[in-house]
Amino acid sequence: MAVDPLIELRNVNKHYGQLHVLRDIDLIVGRGEVVVVIGPSGSGKSTLCRTINRLETVESGTIVLDGQPLPQEGKALARLRAEVGMVFQSFNLFAHKTVLQNVSLAQIKVRRRKRDEADQRSRELLDRVGLSAHAGKYPAQLSGGQQQRVAIARALAMEPKALLFDEPTSALDPEMINEVLEVMRQLARDGMTMIVVTHEMGFARSAANRVVFMADGRIVEDRAPEEFFTNPRSERAKDFLSKILKH
Repeated sequence: MAVDPLIELRNVNKHYGQLHVLRDIDLIVGRGEVVVVIGPSGSGKSTLCRTINRLETVESGTIVLDGQPLPQEGKALARLRAEVGMVFQSFNLFAHKTVLQNVSLAQIKVRRRKRDEADQRSRELLDRVGLSAHAGKYPAQLSGGQQQRVAIARALAMEPKALLFDEPTSALDPEMINEVLEVMRQLARDGMTMIVVTHEMGFARSAANRVVFMADGRIVEDRAPEEFFTNPRSERAKDFLSKILKH
């Protein structure tokens, strides 16, 4: 059991039409924990990630963030989204704004910071993700790996309690993947609470406190990475790992 729960899902269910995508999900993520969610395509991993900041609604069950149930909509929901940062597969940067403006925008609009204060914070974060030299560029002038690191800096700028990553490297060329994972590893070392949906098993093995393996909308295993990778308990996990680790 997590000592100090920050994110709690209890008996969460979600359908798309006839498809039961999340089945009785129970998951607790403690403060400062890094939980990596893996599993075959269509197992519900991304949906799980998106329910935590209400990009997807759930039909039943409860989701609690830092002791508060998830708000339905309105201002409380906007506040929640500031508390839980999200980094997607696609970078979702504003093309017509510079890198610096992209990172500062929500700080000014949502956190109500003054522009110079926001810009100073943005520069610190761009430095942290190795991009301080690119503050004046536009997203199109950056590589995919650089754009994703800007997206991470933008999420961090809100000073979230937790960060959700939904396959953050799957749209990247192989040589760019590591620069993004390295930033994520550093965040993990710094104690950021993270839920990461990924296909990167090396990252799962090296950076996660726990690996959550999903199949058919259920959590099948939830264990320490070393145990999971060396000795999976379920047939589904054995099958999944044998396919992945052969490549």
